[in-house]
Amino acid sequence: METWEELPGVSLVPTNSKAPQEKMSAQDSCLSLIKYLLFVFNLFFFVLGSLIFCFGIWILIDKTSFVSFVGLSFMPLQIWSKALAISGILTMGLALLGCVGALKEFRCLLGLYFGTLLLLFATQITLGILISTQKVQLERKVENVVLKTIQTYRAHPEETAAEESWDYVQFQLRCCGWNSPQDWFRIPSLRSNESRGHRVPCSCYNSSATNDSAIFDKIFPQFSGLGQLARPRHNADICLVPANSYIYREGCARSLQKWLHNNLISIVGICLGVGLLELSFMTLSIFLCRNLDHVYDRLARYR
Repeated sequence: METWEELPGVSLVPTNSKAPQEKMSAQDSCLSLIKYLLFVFNLFFFVLGSLIFCFGIWILIDKTSFVSFVGLSFMPLQIWSKALAISGILTMGLALLGCVGALKEFRCLLGLYFGTLLLLFATQITLGILISTQKVQLERKVENVVLKTIQTYRAHPEETAAEESWDYVQFQLRCCGWNSPQDWFRIPSLRSNESRGHRVPCSCYNSSATNDSAIFDKIFPQFSGLGQLARPRHNADICLVPANSYIYREGCARSLQKWLHNNLISIVGICLGVGLLELSFMTLSIFLCRNLDHVYDRLARYR
C-alpha cells in the first residue's frame, strides 16, 4: 500500500515504494556475494603465496635442512629459492589487490586487479601461441643451450648452476646427453691421461640396472659409494663413470618428447584450469567494479 504526499509545485509522488527497494536489495545482495567470494578466494591465494615465499626463503637460508628433508643435494638450490620467493611475492601482491579491493569496494584497486589479471592472461596466451607456432625454432634454441652446457661442463667451478640443472634432468628423465651419450665423449673436462675409454657424468648412471641400492651415493655430489668406478677430477665436485658401464643409452631429447607426450593431457588440463580461474576472477572483479556506482546512486536516491 503506497502513500502519497503533495509537494509545493510538484505533483503527487509515492513516499513508500517497495518495488525499487526490493530490486535494490536483490542487486545489493548479489554484489555482496561476489565481493565476499573474491575476498575469500584471494585470501586463499595470499596464504598460498606467503607459504611459497617462506619455502623459498627457507631453501635460501637453510640449505642443509632442505637437502636432508627432500633428499636432493645437487639441484641448483639458489635458483629454485629465488624463483619460489619471487613467485610467492607476486602471488601475494596480486591476491592483496583482490582482497582489499573487494572488501573495501575500491574501484581503483579492482581495476588494477583486473588489469593485472588481463595482462597475465594475455601473456600466457601469447606464450602458448609462440610455443605452438615456433616449435622448431624453440627446439633448436633448447638444443643449442643444452649442448653448450655439455661442452662447458664443470669448466668453470664457480658457475655450476646450469650443469647441476642438467644433471638433475638426466637423473629424473633417465637419459644421457641430448641426442645420445656420445655428446659427452668430446668434452675436454671429462678426459684424462689416466682414463681408459670415454667417461660420462654420474647422473647418467643407471642404478636400476645393478643390484647396488646406494643410489644417492652414486648420483648425488657425495659420490662416495662408487668406489673405483667413479674418479673425481680435482675434487669431489665431479663424479664420472665409464661409458661402457651401466648408463642410460637414450638421449634426453627423446626422453623429453616422451614425457611431454605422456603428460600432455595433464599439462593442457592445468593450463585450461588456470585460464578459467583467471577469467572467472576477471569477470567477478569487473562486474563488481562496474556496478558499485549504480548501487551508491540508488542508495543515495532512496535514502
